[in-house]
Amino acid sequence: MTDRRRRQKENRAARRQAEKKSETRREVFRRLGFALGMGALVVVAFLVVGFFGEDAETLPGSYEGYRQQETACGAERPPEETVQSFPTYEPQEDITAESEVTATIATSCGEIVVALDPSMSPQTVESFVFLARQGFYEGTVFHRILEGFVAQGGDPNAVGTGGPGYSIPDEYPSDDFEFERGVVAMANAGRGTTGSQFFIVLGEDAQALNPSFNVLGRVVSGDEVLDRIADVPTATRRDSRENSLPLETVYIESIDIAVG
Repeated sequence: MTDRRRRQKENRAARRQAEKKSETRREVFRRLGFALGMGALVVVAFLVVGFFGEDAETLPGSYEGYRQQETACGAERPPEETVQSFPTYEPQEDITAESEVTATIATSCGEIVVALDPSMSPQTVESFVFLARQGFYEGTVFHRILEGFVAQGGDPNAVGTGGPGYSIPDEYPSDDFEFERGVVAMANAGRGTTGSQFFIVLGEDAQALNPSFNVLGRVVSGDEVLDRIADVPTATRRDSRENSLPLETVYIESIDIAVG
């Protein structure tokens, strides 16, 4: 075999190998679906990635960056958060599996009332109620907003990596559970990592989520508020290239718990 033919053969083999690797990557992304975590929220290709042209230096990359932005929905900026950390959550003696528990989440764009489900996720609800009663969420922001998918918040660092100082056990729903609009669930970075971050489903794209997130409850009032949050302008994130970085800050002003 001549050197020329040998090189041609090697080049063809290299092309076939590159094509095989490319197809493998495409298959991985097809099977991946959506992975929602504390550190990363990966959106599959059918979610549009937009570029707004902002200078990267002006985009919020920390809680302080969000504080410098305009507040969403024409609201006033609330007092700054008080960062807290706990070794674990304290049991909430007034909550049982039969309790009717609601959380009224006051945001910059209005109030969202969530019916919590202690019968489905008892430790998840207790932890969330504990943090809400401690004022943990007050002044925090929604650091990810994906129209048609979810709004994610509850991270005191406002970048997707923060938490309350502890993790709670996995209380995953059944395999046939559907993440419909209005479902509220806890974000995680894999098994055994659920903390304070949560997401609210905004649209049907979230139906592709796997049932690997502790379900907190469902929105029972404030559907129009979800629309306002979904309408907040966003930019492309530098780390993941997803169009989910809010350019106006949606704050959680308070969370009031009612138990019946």
